[in-house]
Amino acid sequence: MLDSTVESVNSALKRARAGLQRRQPTTADREPPPASDSPAEDAVVAKFVSAYESADVDALVALLTDDVFMSMPPMPLEYEGREVVARFCASIFGSGRTFDLVPTRANGQPAFGSYLRVPTGIRHGTGLFVLTLSGDRICAMTRFENSVLPWFGLPRSLPSR
Repeated sequence: MLDSTVESVNSALKRARAGLQRRQPTTADREPPPASDSPAEDAVVAKFVSAYESADVDALVALLTDDVFMSMPPMPLEYEGREVVARFCASIFGSGRTFDLVPTRANGQPAFGSYLRVPTGIRHGTGLFVLTLSGDRICAMTRFENSVLPWFGLPRSLPSR
């Protein structure tokens, strides 16, 4: 169907796997995440929610590891490193956007439905953030499109307050 040989596909997979291994630190290089639903995890999550909902870029950046990785599948947008992720977040919040976060879990990790606050009062779902923790810091943030919200029991919009 793709008009590819088995050898060419296997070669492409080998190159892709090698590239991923070079880019992602091994779990041995990282501090383990706090236990799920532990006070330590709850503390990191509470700080993240507070910083994100108040659009406090400095507080958000203080929670990130130096090599934090942010991606937004299926969009090909990836940001690596604290400074780059900080600039991206500043651009989101700098436009005056504010968000409400609704907690859930994805693959055992803390996750949040993100809802844009608008003047009409209805808050529209913009996506799902999944946090990967390393100790008391965030080492990865993955943002999925809003179409996944129902898969996590979250509505596509929230009523006005």
